[in-house]
Amino acid sequence: MLSHILEWPRSAKRLFVVALDAGMGLLAMWLAFTLRLETLHRPEGLQWLVYALGPLLAFPIFVNQGLYRAIFRYTGIRALITTGKAVTLYGGLLLAILLLAQWEGVPRSVGVLQPLMFLLLVGASRALGWLWLAGSPGKAPQRLLIYGAGSAGAQTAAGLVGMHQYQLQGFVDDDTAKIGRSINGVRVYAPQALPAVVQRLGVTDVLLAVPSSTRQRRRQIIESLSDLPVRIRTLPGLSDLASGRVTVADFQDLDIEDLIGREPVAPQASLLGRNLAGQVVMVTGAGGSIGSELCRQIVQEGPAQLLLVDHSEYALYAIHHELQALRDQGAHACALVPLLASVADPRRMADIFRAHRPGSIYHAAAYKHVPMVEANAGEGVLNNVFGTLNMVRMALEHGARHFVLVSTDKAVRPTNIMGASKRVAELVLQAIAASSQPPFDASATTPWTCPTRFSMVRFGNVLGSSGSVIPLFRRQIAAGGPVTVTHPEVTRYFMTIPEAAQLVLQAGAMAEGGDLF
Repeated sequence: MLSHILEWPRSAKRLFVVALDAGMGLLAMWLAFTLRLETLHRPEGLQWLVYALGPLLAFPIFVNQGLYRAIFRYTGIRALITTGKAVTLYGGLLLAILLLAQWEGVPRSVGVLQPLMFLLLVGASRALGWLWLAGSPGKAPQRLLIYGAGSAGAQTAAGLVGMHQYQLQGFVDDDTAKIGRSINGVRVYAPQALPAVVQRLGVTDVLLAVPSSTRQRRRQIIESLSDLPVRIRTLPGLSDLASGRVTVADFQDLDIEDLIGREPVAPQASLLGRNLAGQVVMVTGAGGSIGSELCRQIVQEGPAQLLLVDHSEYALYAIHHELQALRDQGAHACALVPLLASVADPRRMADIFRAHRPGSIYHAAAYKHVPMVEANAGEGVLNNVFGTLNMVRMALEHGARHFVLVSTDKAVRPTNIMGASKRVAELVLQAIAASSQPPFDASATTPWTCPTRFSMVRFGNVLGSSGSVIPLFRRQIAAGGPVTVTHPEVTRYFMTIPEAAQLVLQAGAMAEGGDLF
């Protein structure tokens, strides 16, 4: 019977609890009369009114205090305190009414005894409900260790109170002053004892609650845990402590960036906004991994208008929606213009350039998956070569001041169509930048200086980008392996997506014309 209650809809569960509370209120009233009159009570006359008055007073107070928003499985100290406050308010109101009314046959002490009985019954029902749920069959609870016995670890432990799906087994900290001590009755272990502790206590998960540590230190901790049969989750950073409360929900699976082994390279702030502040800026491929990060970085530099160009409707919608929220959080008022278009469509791009006249262009639109471009060579060349040529022509015709091409290290001595197409795109930019004649005007005879500063940025392995190996590794690991690499001794060097975007912006600011970064 009780197991079926869990399958009820939330509204039915709440109605059940309301009915249960009403029944306990009537029982508490009967007990109060019985204790006061020292006989088994049989209500009569105005006493029936007092019996009815109890639930009528209690229900709106309980709703106002949020007792029916809580679920038994999350009952804890806070929920019990809330219950106590609600019953106290109810008891005060009931006592005041009985003192003022002075109904015949209704002892005033009932206004004290009944709320006390009611509090005991309601509190016991919540506690018993939680204990029953905690002991009910189902998914085994996660047995946790919290790595970090500081404020973040203590807040996380506090958030576990009353959550039967988690069992906190201990803390781990390298501070010798804390090792061997207890935090709220939970022991702090030394890192060296981890293998034995995990095996002895059956630990399934380790939560890294060290938000102030350096990336190098986090990587050392992760490496020390890598041989243990546990799932590792991490608190993203100090910003998670801003609310003063950290819970298990704030922890995330390890980010691949935690494994780089170095701190992020800080950009030169003076270069980031040089070609952006107050300008009309265009990003092609705005919905891609590099293009979307470029947009996130650009919107924080205060452009007058940011043109988001992409041929994928959903990708364009997603980045536009995200940037609206990001813009609204900042101090800069930037007009965001989503433009569904292909860079290989000259008519559509000409319309866009005429309407908006961008001053800075970041061309990230490209097909970059090697096997796909090999299988669809014509489309790859059309997009990567002729799409770039089309963008260059539009930039020249409409007086854009800066044009940055996002390229790839596969353009160096290319061995595949994708790399070759990106190399041709680079040569297009370099040829125009070095030309002394207008490139698209065969009748011109006078010397000419290119009005647009063209530059190119080559990337290697960018962590998490759609064209990198990391998403493939994630899928292979999730499927249980194997993880495929090009060679057993291969060494890869990575940069993060924010670092890649910052490199593009800085390169555009430093470019003098035809530069390759």
